[in-house]
Amino acid sequence: MSLTTAPKPAPSAPAEKRAQRLRTGRPLRPGTVAKNVGALLLALVFVFPVYWMFSSALKPQSEMLSKDPVFVFTPTLKNFDKATGVDNFWSYVTNSLVVTVCAVLLALLVALAASFAIARMRFKGRKGLVLAVMMAQMAPWEVMVIAMYMIVRDAEMLNSIGVLTAIYFVMVLPFTIWTLRGFIAAVPVTLEEAAQIDGCTRGQAFRKVIFPLLAPGLMSTSLFGFITAWNEFAMVLILNKDKTAQTLPLWLTEFQTAFGSDWGATMAASSLFAVPVLLIFIFLQRKAVGGMTAGAVKG
Repeated sequence: MSLTTAPKPAPSAPAEKRAQRLRTGRPLRPGTVAKNVGALLLALVFVFPVYWMFSSALKPQSEMLSKDPVFVFTPTLKNFDKATGVDNFWSYVTNSLVVTVCAVLLALLVALAASFAIARMRFKGRKGLVLAVMMAQMAPWEVMVIAMYMIVRDAEMLNSIGVLTAIYFVMVLPFTIWTLRGFIAAVPVTLEEAAQIDGCTRGQAFRKVIFPLLAPGLMSTSLFGFITAWNEFAMVLILNKDKTAQTLPLWLTEFQTAFGSDWGATMAASSLFAVPVLLIFIFLQRKAVGGMTAGAVKG
């Protein structure tokens, strides 16, 4: 009795081409090597300060202040204990989260309506409104700190979380409108008209047809708004002198005194401050980058 083996299936065309390329071993082009090396060096330039910040937060004070850089050390959490042990730490955290999240959500709600009106409706003053949005986006808010302080002071609303939220909302609104306008303009009008023919109102057509297609734009604008409001320093420094009404950017200054700076606690505080932004960016980076480029050029 003879045993026969079944013939092996022939490899598919793409698999055969890949195997052939591996066998032949294409030489790397000098241009490709240069691009890869340049990208690697650029990545190291941006990543190294972040690495040094986190590693310094874990170093003992003696090794942090040494003249020679220390790369191998025994980690310690004392710096984090100092950073989180300051007075009103949880007030800083709560205020930052409330102000940032509320400002971003309000900006998204208003920008959805405004960008839909700019992209879909034709009305008198439409071009002027678009120009005003662009000018507001380019305006340096730091030059208006004094004017903002005088307005809030005269209204007797200093040390108010609500006022700070409103200011941050206005700061992130122009970019949100401009980006979402591009996404709404990219959605074919025929989809909306088809939904209205099927019995939807204009609001239902927006909610069921246009809104689901805006996910990349909503992510990119949310990320930008979160970073802007989370990192803002000048407004809260001028408007909120009360410690219980301040946010985390001012918490970073708690470790600098007339007698010197506690660099270990400062690096630990900076690391904790950067973690939420890093996590949100890692989670949304693909959608956010695509959203910024698509929403900026289409419209």
